[in-house]
Amino acid sequence: MSTYDHYTNPPQEPVWSVPAAGHARFSWEYDDGRDRLLALYQKGKDKQWDGAKRIDWDLEVDPYDPLGTPDEALSLYGTRHWAKMTEKDKGKLRRHYASWQFSQFLHGEQGAMVCAARIVESVPDLDAKFYSATQTMDEARHAEVYGRFLHEKIGMLYPINDNLQGLLGDTLRDSRWDMPYLGMQVLIEGLALAAFGMIRDTTDKPLPKQILAYVMQDEARHVAFGRMALRDYYRQLTDAELREREEFVIEGCYLMRDRIRGLEVLEDFGIPAKEAEEYTEQSEFLHLFRKLLFSRIVPCVKDIGLWGERLQKAYVDMGDSNLDLLMTQDEELAEHLDRERFAAEEAARVAEVAEAIAAGSGSGSGSGGADPAADGASTGAGA
Repeated sequence: MSTYDHYTNPPQEPVWSVPAAGHARFSWEYDDGRDRLLALYQKGKDKQWDGAKRIDWDLEVDPYDPLGTPDEALSLYGTRHWAKMTEKDKGKLRRHYASWQFSQFLHGEQGAMVCAARIVESVPDLDAKFYSATQTMDEARHAEVYGRFLHEKIGMLYPINDNLQGLLGDTLRDSRWDMPYLGMQVLIEGLALAAFGMIRDTTDKPLPKQILAYVMQDEARHVAFGRMALRDYYRQLTDAELREREEFVIEGCYLMRDRIRGLEVLEDFGIPAKEAEEYTEQSEFLHLFRKLLFSRIVPCVKDIGLWGERLQKAYVDMGDSNLDLLMTQDEELAEHLDRERFAAEEAARVAEVAEAIAAGSGSGSGSGGADPAADGASTGAGA
């Protein structure tokens, strides 16, 4: 079945073409590079995983409550429309919201894949090209798992949000090689990490929690990569050049602020656009999410040297956070989840082998003692 059969409102054009600008750059220096970036490249290679194997796709998902979303998190909660809704209507609303959220994740990951490939092409340094190549593979895997979740578990997709598409277009059309870093690694990835983290930390559903935890483990490296590359490069720029990039960040944040409203869902439920905007602006859950969003972006923007007066004014209500701590937690949570899952599987296998040995005691089957270790090794490799 085609993806178009699952769209709430199918895109008019099957392919979105963004004109390319700028240069493809080759480096003939193959024996040099920044130690921090090469270490991150090694980590990117070591941490590759298979979405078809690492995630337990046999877990059941209720499409009408795929994330365990509380009523209070829905923008219609407490309104005159909510009072008229049946439990079936509320289930449909949860399904649409989850579809909308994960659809934007899916489209954003495809955008990240294209931006990472653009960095491979345009960045002048070979160490950055190396790492971007691993990120391109990461983003392809993320698009794969989000697409599978939407097709198989929710059965519904939304088109790309206009504001997300606008920011992607602005990022890709710019001829300066650092703009895919700034637009994708700092802004779009920052938004994604905030959204992923909020759902990961609040959902009680095991499959979406797995997907988000493992994706965030990769994304933590990607943001670190953007910070390293841009921090080094922006030290060399003039004040005028830095101001141009601050303007890009401000405009991008306005686009992202509007992107996270989910107005398309309310409009699909017959809510007039102006009324839908009012409901989203009154949502305490949305206000909390915005604070989390900028808690990811603000420290990164500061770190790379884009913290001029205009940007500070734009961020006056956006909060602050320890970005390094957040990124470390993203990696540790995924590893903890792996340890829990595969430890349980290994314990079950060891028990099965022990039962077999006990059943065959006296038959001389001493070779079975090696099985638990072999099974444990294969289980760990699968992680």
